[in-house]
Amino acid sequence: MTVNLRRRDRDDRFLAKLGMTNLTDWIGRRETQTDWITPSRVAAWRATLDAPVTGSDVVPPAFYWTLFPPLAPTSRLSEDGHAKRGDFLPPVTLPRRMWAGSRLTYHAPLRIGAELERESIIQAIETKQGRAGELVFVTVRHTVREDAADVLVEEQDLVYRGLSESTSRQSAEPPGRRAAQWTRTIHPNEALLFRYSALTFNTHRIHYDRAYAASEGYPGLVVHGPLIATLLLGLIETNMPDAIVDRFEFKAKRPAFDGAPLTVCGRAESPRGRVALWSLTNDGNIGVEATAWIR
Repeated sequence: MTVNLRRRDRDDRFLAKLGMTNLTDWIGRRETQTDWITPSRVAAWRATLDAPVTGSDVVPPAFYWTLFPPLAPTSRLSEDGHAKRGDFLPPVTLPRRMWAGSRLTYHAPLRIGAELERESIIQAIETKQGRAGELVFVTVRHTVREDAADVLVEEQDLVYRGLSESTSRQSAEPPGRRAAQWTRTIHPNEALLFRYSALTFNTHRIHYDRAYAASEGYPGLVVHGPLIATLLLGLIETNMPDAIVDRFEFKAKRPAFDGAPLTVCGRAESPRGRVALWSLTNDGNIGVEATAWIR
């Protein structure tokens, strides 16, 4: 793997200042998991999202995020509910970890009954200075294969940050005044967040433990970033049912919380090709921004 040595040297110095030495040694670390797509898991996913049942064995592209769940033993969980760091993911000491976004390429459809293997590799560890202080970004590249053939590749961005600023007081993004072709308003509640956490085996407490979420400065339970991305992809499934998603990327810009309406929006920017997707929080700000490329 090619590494920018100048950047790596800079990141090593930055991390040493934070008391996190040798983190860049995690670049190139790998792990492999296996999983399979069962009818009951797909049915549970559709029930959670109120998605229609179809007779096809092809599952929607967002179902992928329920596969290969993190299976750390309960005794290996940290206070926040995540698995303790230092096994596969590097031991970043900054306390907050969030899924910042993903870039996915679909080479073949996912189907019920498929037995899959996923190889994950730490692709990059970078540092940045944000408004709230130091940030550490970890990029993980996941390659999913069926019978040794690639079916999906995801680059997933994780961000670690400190506790110096409450997320609920972040400065607002510019309001999302865009012309939407499709919209859907969802009222995320505790049941939806619990079910999605269960589907993905996500034990991060900000999604189901209200007292813990408040202790991190959140005004409510945090809606999962990939859940919002799933709802955005659902606009394509509903409004362009014959479309095949070749690529999809999303970036989480602002959190959404239970108890407040969440609106997902989309617009086809050409008859067949690029689709712009975004979510709006109840104050009209962009929460998640995404793009899909279809055929």
